[in-house]
Amino acid sequence: MPPEPSKPRPHLSVQLHSPFWSRYQQLVRETVLPYQYEILNDRVPGVGLTGAIRNFRIAAGLETGEFTGMPFQDSDVAKWLEAVGHALKTKRDPELERMADDVIDLVVAAQQPDGYLNTYFTIQEPGKRFTNLMDCHELYCAGHMMEAAVSYYEATGKRKLLDAMCRFADLIADTFGPGEGQIHGYDGHQEIELALVKLYGVTGEKRYLDLARYFLDARGTEPNFFLEEWERRGRKSFWWPWMKEPDLAYHQAHKPVREQDVAVGHAVRAMYMYTAMADVARLTGDETLARACERLWEDVTRRQMYIIGAVGSTHQGEAFTFDYDLPNETAYAETCASVGLIFFAKRMLELAPRSEYADVMERALYNTVIGSMAQDGKHYCYVNPLEVWPRANEENPDRRHVRPTRQAWFGCACCPPNVARLLMSLGDYVYSWHEAHRTLYVHLHIGSSVEWDLDGSRAQVALASSLPWRGEMSLRMSVSHGPRRFAIAVRIPGWCAGKPSVRVNGQPLARSEVCMENGYAVIEREFANGDEVALEFPMEARWVVGHPELRAVSGMVAIERGPLVYCVEEADHGPNLAALSVDLGAPIAEVPCRIAGVDAVALECDAYRRDDAAFRDGALYQPATEEARREHKVRLRAIPYFLWGNRGQGEMRVWLRWR
Repeated sequence: MPPEPSKPRPHLSVQLHSPFWSRYQQLVRETVLPYQYEILNDRVPGVGLTGAIRNFRIAAGLETGEFTGMPFQDSDVAKWLEAVGHALKTKRDPELERMADDVIDLVVAAQQPDGYLNTYFTIQEPGKRFTNLMDCHELYCAGHMMEAAVSYYEATGKRKLLDAMCRFADLIADTFGPGEGQIHGYDGHQEIELALVKLYGVTGEKRYLDLARYFLDARGTEPNFFLEEWERRGRKSFWWPWMKEPDLAYHQAHKPVREQDVAVGHAVRAMYMYTAMADVARLTGDETLARACERLWEDVTRRQMYIIGAVGSTHQGEAFTFDYDLPNETAYAETCASVGLIFFAKRMLELAPRSEYADVMERALYNTVIGSMAQDGKHYCYVNPLEVWPRANEENPDRRHVRPTRQAWFGCACCPPNVARLLMSLGDYVYSWHEAHRTLYVHLHIGSSVEWDLDGSRAQVALASSLPWRGEMSLRMSVSHGPRRFAIAVRIPGWCAGKPSVRVNGQPLARSEVCMENGYAVIEREFANGDEVALEFPMEARWVVGHPELRAVSGMVAIERGPLVYCVEEADHGPNLAALSVDLGAPIAEVPCRIAGVDAVALECDAYRRDDAAFRDGALYQPATEEARREHKVRLRAIPYFLWGNRGQGEMRVWLRWR
């Protein structure tokens, strides 16, 4: 069935009160955002100049100087502002709000009289706006600032940035489109498409939704806009010699979006585009767009996704390669790509609530996203490795993109503020309300409370959860004007090791009282104040193998427990982790541990290590005798992947040899 055009949905007000996740939000609010603000203002010793805020000062005529940074440097400021907006939704903070207001004043001062805003083209190449869309990210920057404007307006009610971005969106709508005298094109880095949908959501201006759809419809059609633009520029690329001529697949512009069924090209661009496709499909009832999203989702998550919920396997173009090509030691797995995968998963849940979408969202969130940031909030991964061998990462040119420790900042710093904005908006991913079925869906089992209007009453559900360490959760109901009939649909996680138990007010429910729909346990009844639904998901450590076509992990296993992927580190085993092997029959013990201030669960079992002494006279190769295969027993200790690298530099591995 084609999706129905979307109708306005009740606003869900969500507050987190999770021992695990509230700590991250506190870290972002109190440490990450102030730290990133200082970096954007070039006030952190030892971190290279970003020029991010100074560029706006120069563009506004408040300072003189040259443009600094990447042509898309504005986007870091925008993502930081968006993160602040989400932070202020959860807790007003006068000092954080003052910092954001100061930045917004600069941004608006840098805007041109006709609404145009981009510091690179204002300072560095005035008069050349919209002449190199393929390379220079003008509309990408515009989109991020639009998202910031929406977030900040929703948090504070302040319209200054929102009004400025509406002026810019109006200019873009006048400039781009199929009409005579308009640019029949689109940006090289998708982002504005999903931002326009958000701008439409807060303003109700249908022109913005139509423009988002235009950018999707135009992409990859003939004549190809990027080829024409390249010819007009004299066949010159901003990124020469790295990019000498347009790679249409890299930009997902090799064919119309509705005809795409394999994820190709730059992984972040792809995730943002697929997110916008799902948005537009939902809002317009576009069946062909929804089917394309389903095909692309299947390819990404079943053939091109790392076990940690990361995508993009090569540093050449930060891109997808081909199905089942997921190398460990050279994995790119950019943080922003996993953030984008979570965006995509959320939009797929809005198209059709299926547990597989939330399973992937959970996998990426608990492993790649929080693993990309050190527990001090001031060091980050751009690339998220599945294997670290510091000497190889430093001395092998094919592996230098994998850093053996998290970094304080990056020349292209898109990932740190992206993580901040996702973590501060996490409440938006926990629930959704489907009016047609009068059902509250619980997608992520994160301690929180949600409120919404229901038949003239104010309904509230308070969710308590022990994840990621234990599998118990409960939901307590509150309705302001007497009982109301509705349904609660709770996702049964893919990692659940057996049948979950379901109780209502302490009494087990019969199988006939729980309906299973697309991986969700649906309990429909008349709920009154104080009613409680409790579920327990059996959780145990398990060995995981890869698909036979996934050659990089052939003969290897990884360890999972609940939503967490585990890894082993040199800190526990000494060097040369490649010499370790495991016996799948060995019992796995769960052991409390504390790493970087986090109380966690480590996993231990008996394992084996190859004996170097078996190699006579230090030979590099020798016959495969029993002596050469000699191993000795060791105690294996695995820690949650998101905690890797918090105990100093050393080796790390996710996949281990299987005896």
